[in-house]
Amino acid sequence: MILVTTDSISGKELEMLGMVKGSTIQTVNAFRDIGSGLKTLVGGELTKYNEMMNNARALATKRMVEEAASLGADAIVAVRYASSSIMQSAAEVMAYGTAVKFR
Repeated sequence: MILVTTDSISGKELEMLGMVKGSTIQTVNAFRDIGSGLKTLVGGELTKYNEMMNNARALATKRMVEEAASLGADAIVAVRYASSSIMQSAAEVMAYGTAVKFR
């Protein structure tokens, strides 16, 4: 499955199949959250949150690709990501785009 952020794929004529998306809501361990809260006092990278968001993006992308595959898509164009805070220490990540078939 080809994933691109552009609206087209060079050299390919596309048939639009429709919007596809994948999402997940992730959180970190409460003890790690306390540690991260303390980290904000001294500064630095919140590595556990980075890991959580990377895992969330990967899972959202996987679910989007599975939805596109179920439509018979060859690629997804105009891929975008969005995230929002659901509650303290929890975030939703959504991947979305347009499923296309090559003509």
